[in-house]
Amino acid sequence: MPDPRDLFSLQGRVAVVIGGTGELCGAMAEAFAAAGAHAVLVGRDAAKAEARLARIRAAGGSAEFQAGEATDKADLFRLRDALLARHRRIDILVNGAGVNSPTPFLEIDEAQLDRILGINVKGVVFGCQVFGEAMVAAGRGSIINLGSESAILPLSRVFTYSASKAAVHNLSKNLAREWAPRGVRVNTLVPGFFPAEQNRKVLTPERVASILGKTPMGRFGEAGELAGASLLLASDAGSFITGSEIVVDGGFAAMSI
Repeated sequence: MPDPRDLFSLQGRVAVVIGGTGELCGAMAEAFAAAGAHAVLVGRDAAKAEARLARIRAAGGSAEFQAGEATDKADLFRLRDALLARHRRIDILVNGAGVNSPTPFLEIDEAQLDRILGINVKGVVFGCQVFGEAMVAAGRGSIINLGSESAILPLSRVFTYSASKAAVHNLSKNLAREWAPRGVRVNTLVPGFFPAEQNRKVLTPERVASILGKTPMGRFGEAGELAGASLLLASDAGSFITGSEIVVDGGFAAMSI
């Protein structure tokens, strides 16, 4: 039986976290670095990244920030090639860039539809194509796509977001099947309700009461509580896990009446 500490170790690996300047993906990057990986935080906001990088480095971890646009395939190729030239490998990819809106269904316009589907779906497709290509060529890798509870259970007021995340869940399963013989695992990490920048606008007092009333643990998740599932999917501990949806939601999906 391997030592569990070795199973969950990411020593010497390179983890690219698209959306790493956000709260949830930033916490995932921090967990990867604590497990020994070099974490590459990809996003738009260098100031947000600096605070996360400072915490990682203070704890003895290795990390960097790279400006990147999830929906610009050419930019992702530029970033990928630069990272491969410098680090010689990319082992882990997190596709976590995302946006949301609480617009009523009949008021959703084309611009909003294009924006949400563009970032939440096209961004994941491009990330998988660009970085997945390098992983397939290397014969190894773990891709973690950020899904949503709303792709599993119908949630009110987030129509376009829910549709976009359902697409991510489906894409992950299809890619898992396609790339399993090539040594690349693809899974969906499904956070429950974790207050973050993209969903605070929909968390009215009434909605908060409804969510917590349907969450057996009776509280929201904290970003650091994604660390365990993230490390499982990224490390050798999850070597036989692909095409799965790992739900971290305090029991929300288990509720009925």
